[in-house]
Amino acid sequence: MDVRSKKPVLVVLSGAGISRESGLKTFRDSDGLWEGYNVMEVATPEAWAANPALVLGFYNKRRAQLREVSPNAAHLALAGLEDAFDVRIVTQNVDDLHERAGSTQVVHLHGQLQQVRAEDDPGLNESGIMTVGGPEVPGPDITLGDADARGVQLRPHVVWFGEAVPMMGRAAATVAQADVVLVVGTSMQVYPAAGLIDTAPSEAPLFMINPDEAAAEGYRNALDTFYCAPASEGVPQWAADMRLRFGD
Repeated sequence: MDVRSKKPVLVVLSGAGISRESGLKTFRDSDGLWEGYNVMEVATPEAWAANPALVLGFYNKRRAQLREVSPNAAHLALAGLEDAFDVRIVTQNVDDLHERAGSTQVVHLHGQLQQVRAEDDPGLNESGIMTVGGPEVPGPDITLGDADARGVQLRPHVVWFGEAVPMMGRAAATVAQADVVLVVGTSMQVYPAAGLIDTAPSEAPLFMINPDEAAAEGYRNALDTFYCAPASEGVPQWAADMRLRFGD
C-alpha cells in the first residue's frame, strides 16, 4: 500500500493570489490588462490565429518574470506539510512555484508556462499525458519557427480563454478524495473551476484563506474556518492548525 494513503488527504485549490505574493502580476491586477496587454489580444485562440508573434512575445515576458521570482511562505508551508499529510494541489496558476517550493502532487488546471505543445494539439488527455510533441520550452523564449518533429509550430502549453480545460476530470477526482479542502488565492467564483468544491466529500471540512472578506460570500455556511489574511500569512497558520487538529 502507498504510504501516502495512510495520511490525511489535504486538497488545496490555489489561484492567482498565492502567486501574486511572490511578485507575479496577473490579469486581474488591472482590469484585464497585463503591462498594457489586453487579455483578448494575447490569451485566446483568436489572438493566436491573428497575431502569433504578439502572443509568443507576451508569454515570453511572463516566463522571464517567472524566472525572477521565488516561492513565498505559502508555497513553502504547503510543501512542508508533506511530511505528515498527503497534500494534493489543484492550481489555476500556470507558474511552477508550487513545484519549486517542493510540492510533489500538483495538478495544473490551465497548463504550465514552462511547457509547450504543437498548435494542432488540443492539450492533455484525461490522464494528464501530453498527446503530441514534447513538454519543455526549447529555450528561454518560444519564437515563430520553433516546431515539433513534424514541423508544426509550438505554442504555449496554457489553456486560453474559450478553450476546454482537459484537466478538469483529473482535478475533480482529486478533490473527491479529500479529507480536508483549502481554498487559497482565489474566490472560486469562476466556472468551471468553481464547481470543484462541489465534488468534495460532504464530511470534508472546507477552509478559505483570502485577504478580502467578500471572497467568502456564498461559502459562509460551508466553511469550517475563514482566514482573513494574505496567503503568505494565512497558509502557515492553517498548516499549524492542521497539525494540531490531526495530532501531529
